[in-house]
Amino acid sequence: MADEHKKEVVIFIDDKEKKSPNPTTGHALYVLGAVDPQTYDLFRETHGKGDDELIPDTDSRIELKEGERFFSLKKKLKPGS
Repeated sequence: MADEHKKEVVIFIDDKEKKSPNPTTGHALYVLGAVDPQTYDLFRETHGKGDDELIPDTDSRIELKEGERFFSLKKKLKPGS
């Protein structure tokens, strides 16, 4: 019988240990990590070559893995905006 309940996993946001239900949403990760989406973007670290994954501040479903790491970066300045 499949377990339909959300499970909690330990993740790291800006090197701070957090517990999150899995699956979750991008918006929930911004809130959990106290990341201001107006000023910062949140990224999931990826292994190997390639860019880290941008996590949008939306209600889209995100699957987490135990011990995953996320980090925030200041958004790029947009002159004239």
